[in-house]
Amino acid sequence: MNIQIFGKSKCFDTKKAERYFKERRIKYQLIDLPEYGMSKGEYNSVKNAVGGMEALIDKDGKAYQDLYIEYTRPSDVEAKLLENPVLFKTPIVRNGKAATVGYQPDVWKTWE
Repeated sequence: MNIQIFGKSKCFDTKKAERYFKERRIKYQLIDLPEYGMSKGEYNSVKNAVGGMEALIDKDGKAYQDLYIEYTRPSDVEAKLLENPVLFKTPIVRNGKAATVGYQPDVWKTWE
């Protein structure tokens, strides 16, 4: 199992995801999403696993409103998402080709 947690340091759900894997002594790699972002390959893998780009966008976040994503052409949203990783809903937990968005312990349990 090769777990990656893409998250934000101040995100409560990211901290809960970390705690979930720590308690079960499952090794994971934490990636600070706002600082390091996500590569195009990682993004495409996660996007395919979660059912599309819409599931990855944090529509409740301040950046969503500040960058006028709601009014951006769908073809340009993907580029803005990769340029501004704060737009991602967190945590994004990835295990190979499988991935989840948000706190999803029921899904993670099936990975063990």
